[in-house]
Amino acid sequence: MTDDSLSSHLHEMDLSPDPAFTEQANGTAAMYDEAAADHEGFWARQARERISWATDFDQTLDWSEAPFAKWFVGGTLNVAYNCVDRHVEAGNGDRVAIHFEGEGGDTRTITYADLQREVSKAANALESLGVATGDRVAVYMPMIPETVFTMLACARIGAPHSVIFGGFSAEALHTRIADAEAKVVVTTDGQWRRGKPAPLKAAVDAAIHHGEDESPVEKVLVVKRTDTEVEWDDSRDVWWHDLVDGQPDTHEAVPVDSEHPLFILYTSGTTGKPKGIFHTTGGYLTQAAYTNAVVHDVHPESDVYWCTADVGWVTGHSYIVYGPLANGATQVLYEGTPDTPHQGRWWELVEKYKVSILYTAPTAIRTFMKWGDDIPAKSDLSSVRMLGSVGEPINPEAWLWYRKNIGGGKAPIVDTWWQTETGGIMISPLPGVTTLEPGSAQKPIPGISAEILDDDGNPFTEAEKVGYLVLTKPWPAMLRGIWGDPERYKETYWSRFGPKYYFAGDGAKYDEKGNIWLLGRVDDVMNVSGHRLSTAEIESALVSHPSVAEAAVVGAADETTGQAVCAFVILRGDAVDNGEETVQELRGHVAKEIGPIAKPRQVMIVQELPKTRSGKIMRRLLKDVAENREVGDVTTLADSSVMNLIKEGMTSGSSD
Repeated sequence: MTDDSLSSHLHEMDLSPDPAFTEQANGTAAMYDEAAADHEGFWARQARERISWATDFDQTLDWSEAPFAKWFVGGTLNVAYNCVDRHVEAGNGDRVAIHFEGEGGDTRTITYADLQREVSKAANALESLGVATGDRVAVYMPMIPETVFTMLACARIGAPHSVIFGGFSAEALHTRIADAEAKVVVTTDGQWRRGKPAPLKAAVDAAIHHGEDESPVEKVLVVKRTDTEVEWDDSRDVWWHDLVDGQPDTHEAVPVDSEHPLFILYTSGTTGKPKGIFHTTGGYLTQAAYTNAVVHDVHPESDVYWCTADVGWVTGHSYIVYGPLANGATQVLYEGTPDTPHQGRWWELVEKYKVSILYTAPTAIRTFMKWGDDIPAKSDLSSVRMLGSVGEPINPEAWLWYRKNIGGGKAPIVDTWWQTETGGIMISPLPGVTTLEPGSAQKPIPGISAEILDDDGNPFTEAEKVGYLVLTKPWPAMLRGIWGDPERYKETYWSRFGPKYYFAGDGAKYDEKGNIWLLGRVDDVMNVSGHRLSTAEIESALVSHPSVAEAAVVGAADETTGQAVCAFVILRGDAVDNGEETVQELRGHVAKEIGPIAKPRQVMIVQELPKTRSGKIMRRLLKDVAENREVGDVTTLADSSVMNLIKEGMTSGSSD
């Protein structure tokens, strides 16, 4: 699609709400007014209507020790009870909670009654290993049902879990286990990746024995998944099937205080030391359930929902485990990659399970675009009525492809902005209410308040001016700090614009309609000759070129301009690489789309981009290449050989 046809197509499309959709939608326009009129009252209603409390709260928000919030003060509850037991008690035990599809095609259907039994057995097993309320449990597992059982079992006991992404190295695992002082690690012998088993327990063994400090780990509980040979310590290691399967299938859920920590999730920090973001129980669960209901528009009695994220990231916590299960939803859990055993696997699963709501990442969508429209066209996707994107801004062309090829040209798309730190969705269209704007997350959802500030910390509303996104009021799912480091929490999130604003770390702008456009991390906002340029905006311009499948942009040091734009581009399969001619064409295209100041100094045509297994592009590694220095740590990449291919095979253009 050319730029002109894209613009014309967007102009001609009617993206206002379908009245039939609006009539059944969970979200309403009135919610905005209600939340604006009484912020705390709005959230108190969400908490009481969506969550079952063992003891009702007597204060909605205590902000007296800002920026350390307390929500639903005095209330007690149990997350596992809310996600499992109450649905069984309500007579929905036969409803499917999880349709599990293994990479190799093995399947399991788990009802809410099944889930209650499995979570109870896992909770009993953890307690038999010495886990008590307040103890931390590390979870290093692939996308299998036992991972969900383990997380809910921890919540049932009141033992905060720390899920560590299965792609992390032993050293990264060691750092996170040590920081959380995890007493027990739950893992698997291995995990399936593109038809081959990859070891997991071996990394746990190495992490426990890493360095000279004594490990806090007392027991390792191991699920047999791939029959990978493992080293065994009889005094420490326990097989899941030996311990869990024989446990009683009933367990009394432990009510905990609303502010009791539910989980710790580590995210990268500017200092190099991971930050242990921790979330508490009542506020987090309230917002996860609320946003899953009104943003994804989940109707548990009729929808089949599929979030394609990994549970090792916050999206998997909030929108696979806690939000959908609190709402009693039926969902798909898939272990494998989108191209195993072939590139149509996802769409076969949508057809097989009649998925009605799909929530995935723009990176995945652009990959499917590159593979071709004919692949999803082979499957019946008529069940899809709602689409969502998460993780990064979605460029308009990918938005349109997603809606046309996956959503049948009619499904609303919610482009959601949020973070590990926010716990739940913050800025997003509301399906059935919002007139959509492809590429924009649009506005804060009801109950959330945000502004864009200039360099001096002043709010503004001018269109196209780039500033800093901040949150102006506390929200229930907000992080309660950095585990063990309250000062770092204040310094990282509450110092840039004073204690009044939570600074999200992202750049943003308004358009003429007042929609918010997210522009990526401010460290991904380049300063070229005094002009601030967004990497996301330049990437979107590159991807709008008909020859480009995917692009990543970084700012590289430049003696003349301070920073220079460097672009790494993957061409579409049918595009011809004419070397320098193609490079100059792409540079000119960016200049036409954004302006000459944004023209990349270099365009490097590459076969692949360095990505983590969750699909996140590792721009710091590309920056290393662009600045001609030794490439940094590649342990979190899905394929570490990609960086060698980039260095060896790139084509570069010079600046004018």
